[in-house]
Amino acid sequence: MFDDLRDLYQEVIFDHNRNPRNFREMPNADRKVEGFNPLCGDRLTLFLKMQGDVITDASFQGSGCAISTASVSLMTEIIKDKTEAEADALFQQFHAMTTGKGDDANLEAVGKLAVLAGVREYPARVKCATLAWHTLDAALKNQQQAVSTE
Repeated sequence: MFDDLRDLYQEVIFDHNRNPRNFREMPNADRKVEGFNPLCGDRLTLFLKMQGDVITDASFQGSGCAISTASVSLMTEIIKDKTEAEADALFQQFHAMTTGKGDDANLEAVGKLAVLAGVREYPARVKCATLAWHTLDAALKNQQQAVSTE
């Protein structure tokens, strides 16, 4: 079973890296935050379109390793039509899952993001997977300054 999960993990990472979803600039974004991972060189700009406290659209631009690109691609798909509170809860769950501080029984709560749970086995890659999420956290708090994983 672990081999099946690892294969799925690799397949999803490769798919989202080769064909990132929501990879576009959003000129009319309500929130725009930049993120940077100095260790790996990952850079992204996250764009959010809001209607009240609901994220109606999310996109990104930038470049990064396969894990970083897949993570932000999956994230922008999942947070659409979520409230800020729901997106924040996903951030908390994702961060706990990838850092190994979460409960594996709660993997269902993060849906298809669970394929990134394996990143916790590679501590140097956790920052690659969480960069987009820390950038989202800053956007949810309406912070303007760039986010760094260091």
